[in-house]
Amino acid sequence: MGGEAIPDVPAKAGAARLYAQLADRIAKQILLGQYKIGDRLPSERELSQAFEVSRPTIREAIIALELDGLVEVRVGSGVYVRSQTRRTGKPTMLGVGPFELLEARRAIEGEACALAAERMTDEDCQMLERLLDEMVEAGDDVPTAERADWQFHLAIARITQNSAMASAVEALWEARFASPQQQLLADKAHDAGVVPRVGEHRAILEALRTRDPKAAKTAMRLHITRVLDEIIVATEVREAALLSERMQARRRMFHLE
Repeated sequence: MGGEAIPDVPAKAGAARLYAQLADRIAKQILLGQYKIGDRLPSERELSQAFEVSRPTIREAIIALELDGLVEVRVGSGVYVRSQTRRTGKPTMLGVGPFELLEARRAIEGEACALAAERMTDEDCQMLERLLDEMVEAGDDVPTAERADWQFHLAIARITQNSAMASAVEALWEARFASPQQQLLADKAHDAGVVPRVGEHRAILEALRTRDPKAAKTAMRLHITRVLDEIIVATEVREAALLSERMQARRRMFHLE
């Protein structure tokens, strides 16, 4: 094992991306040799308590360290130092944290879906139905299914006839595509079997078809909550014996209970 626990970082730091501060602090400990190659970092729980931040924030920091080639995650074991030099010699450019992005999508796309329900036309329903057909036809072709998924969500935002709302949703998806952390997270999610679910999108469409804003908002939020829940599971690295306790904590954090 390495040296002393990584020093604390103020929980109320002003920078927008707290996970990037954490990643930089841990990286410096590794680069300075406090943690040697093969050492296991403090557990997720210990890091969360030391930094006084949520565990998803710790995970976003670990993903950033993985991208730099400094650590490797061993599922069911922990996070281990892989190298004491960054893969490219400098930190990877970081975007919006994946968990932050999903929380924002849940809030904004839920409202967009409610507004779209008030302004749906029969032609809009037919267009969304075609996109659902594309998801079904994609089968095991995950990239094709995800492309249809993306178009489905953007179409709903545009149905609102509110350019600001549509632009906000488009910006969230653009941030998702531009994020190297999101790409690594997507790879982990795909390995764990997280793929677009036609049934959830069908529920969204049916709520929109009835022109029921409340039902549409609920269907969209439930869908994105499920994605968030599954990605939390897909990025789990702690010991299996602690699964029940940690999953309860995640669900409380993201209001999944």
